[in-house]
Amino acid sequence: QVQLVESGGGLVQAGGSLRLSCAASGRTFRRDAMGWFRQAPGKEREFVAAIRWSGGSTSYADSVKGRFTISTNNAKNMVYLQMNSLKPEDTAVYYCAAAQRISVFQRSYDYWGQGTQVTVSS
Repeated sequence: QVQLVESGGGLVQAGGSLRLSCAASGRTFRRDAMGWFRQAPGKEREFVAAIRWSGGSTSYADSVKGRFTISTNNAKNMVYLQMNSLKPEDTAVYYCAAAQRISVFQRSYDYWGQGTQVTVSS
């Protein structure tokens, strides 16, 4: 079993920054990849970024490339999402998730956190 707990969400003005954190516990060694997804009101959940624990390979959605950075602290079992130059359209509930291999597809992720709200005001 893997437990994921997100934190760091909040309200920020457009152009500002936030860093989301995801604390992973349990049998994380069986999950090689972590991802961030988001769901805006009235929209489907979408992929944001993903990273491998073991090698640092990353993947980003086109909408966040150059603005968001995913990283890990393997010693602490932490995953981060640094979000810069935030836009109102980044407003969503952000979820971290664990998968056996890096993927942009939700169906590849079998453990999910409860989500953290990010609101970007214009």
